[in-house]
Amino acid sequence: MTMKCLKGTIMTRRELREEIFKLLFLVEFYSKDEMEEQVKSYFEEFPEKEISEEDHAYIETKYENICAVLPEIDAILETYSKGWKLSRMGKAELTILRLAVYEMKYDEDIPMGVAINEAVELAKIFGGEEAPGFVNGVLAKIAK
Repeated sequence: MTMKCLKGTIMTRRELREEIFKLLFLVEFYSKDEMEEQVKSYFEEFPEKEISEEDHAYIETKYENICAVLPEIDAILETYSKGWKLSRMGKAELTILRLAVYEMKYDEDIPMGVAINEAVELAKIFGGEEAPGFVNGVLAKIAK
């Protein structure tokens, strides 16, 4: 995981979203207690000169906000992903859906269409071959 930004350069929303995705992805592999250390370690990999304080705060705050409502997000996903238990989904796809549902339902700064489009773009990068269509389909059902 490398940051593309230098001190003083503000990351784009897409770059910030990718970093939030990477942090949120770790939730699938570590217990809640272990995640505190993982988040700390994640940011230690990026010295102050590589990530602005503003971006650091944005990433960490949004990650924490998502984790705070994760059971609600998962309930929404269980409802709209008919035939797909969360445990059956690929970890990347599940993480992308969690991030997108948070943005759609809880983040008033992100328009719903942008949240869906960005999720599909993340799926193209981090998901399997079928991921973009799957993510788009689930999110389209939620959006209705």
